[in-house]
Amino acid sequence: MNAPGAPTGKLAGTLFLLFTLGEQRFALPARAVVEVLPLLPLKPVPQAPAWVGGVFAYRGKVVPVIDVRALALGEPAVRRTSTRIVLVNYQQGLCLGLVLEHVSETLRCDPSEFKPYGLANPEARYLGPIREDARGLLQWITVDELLDERAQALLYAPGNAALLDGEGA
Repeated sequence: MNAPGAPTGKLAGTLFLLFTLGEQRFALPARAVVEVLPLLPLKPVPQAPAWVGGVFAYRGKVVPVIDVRALALGEPAVRRTSTRIVLVNYQQGLCLGLVLEHVSETLRCDPSEFKPYGLANPEARYLGPIREDARGLLQWITVDELLDERAQALLYAPGNAALLDGEGA
């Protein structure tokens, strides 16, 4: 019998997809994830910043991909079997591919277990609150804050909107 107030028929808490940047652990809310894909070949984008991994076609849409380790730490993701492209819902229904390392675990927990850590970094607005567990610190990544206005303009230029929506020629 369930305790009073305990959820019935549903798992309690929020599901997070875990990954690493270097030696540090991070979490994405699973509700933002569309699909986890193997590390696919990408079409490079000439003259783009080093953190732009390229683009690929996904179900009739052209999806930009960023290397989150390169964006955050200035060095590219290490290519290994657990390095994946995680397709996420980005702002206003757009898709964004994220190259992430060690994408092999999930965690279900109460979001209130993540606590503010007292720093505000406008260059890394995507860094959210932190949760401590037996393995150390785990930081929440806010998908909608990954790209600043300049990066959004680069990856989602108005002239490319039809291609990004799958309506291009």
